[in-house]
Amino acid sequence: MAWMNAAFAKHKIESPRKISELLMAHVLGCDTIRLYMDQDRPASPLEKATLRDLVGRALKHEPVQYLVGEWWFYGLPIHVSPAVLIPRPCTEVIVDEVLSHARAEPGFGGKTGEGVRIADVCTGSGCIAIALLKNLPAATAVATDISEPALGVAAQNAKRHAVADRLELLHGDLLAPLIDHPAGGGLDLHYLVSNPPYIPDAEWNAADMVGRNVRDFEPHSALRGGPDGLVLVRPLIEKGPERLRPHGRILIEIAAATARQASRLLREHPLIDPESVRMVKDHEGLERVVVGARRA
Repeated sequence: MAWMNAAFAKHKIESPRKISELLMAHVLGCDTIRLYMDQDRPASPLEKATLRDLVGRALKHEPVQYLVGEWWFYGLPIHVSPAVLIPRPCTEVIVDEVLSHARAEPGFGGKTGEGVRIADVCTGSGCIAIALLKNLPAATAVATDISEPALGVAAQNAKRHAVADRLELLHGDLLAPLIDHPAGGGLDLHYLVSNPPYIPDAEWNAADMVGRNVRDFEPHSALRGGPDGLVLVRPLIEKGPERLRPHGRILIEIAAATARQASRLLREHPLIDPESVRMVKDHEGLERVVVGARRA
């Protein structure tokens, strides 16, 4: 542990102690607390070799989440691979908003989400849809992604958390799978949620804005949002409200730098109640999610 902490600190790897614990626990196949309860257990040659290999990769800024194969989102362990974006705490704001609204508003299923239908566009690992279904046990969801490998990861996570029977995974670009859905009618959604690629080119190209662990290892197709960061956000705002039932809500994660512009686009949509549009701040105080409700 001391060796790893020193090496990670020297190479300016964020949270060196936490990464050290995660890697060692992964290699030993135990919880991190066991590391401190069983400090005198000798490591086998294979365990040592495996750990050294993982440390070498981490020192090259390969994300520890990919090295151990999972990360936590909304209290759930989520399988991740280089095919999907690593779940982040800022995205949990979307889940908070949906659950709070569903449990408080008549006609949105209450605590169980009875009858509620959700669409998660650009689902990646499936973390948003799965967290919502785990907390709304009577709701159903459809999740889309343009990446077939990503949908494979989402399927693993849906099975792992026993929601596969309530989650339909569809391959396609943005809203296209919803528009072409056999159910027709835009699926009459209660909620349309999305964490699309949204990093503007200026931020991506700035030396200090995107870390090496993100730039070199996470899928660019899940990150980059074009010149203004809204290349994929804009069509969601333009066509998403058509998929909603009256009073249904659309929630899209965006870059803080484009929050005002995204909010304005949603407020100007003819199907959206402009009074309902607002920005929600993430855990770091940044405007991260734009929310709007369809008119009655």
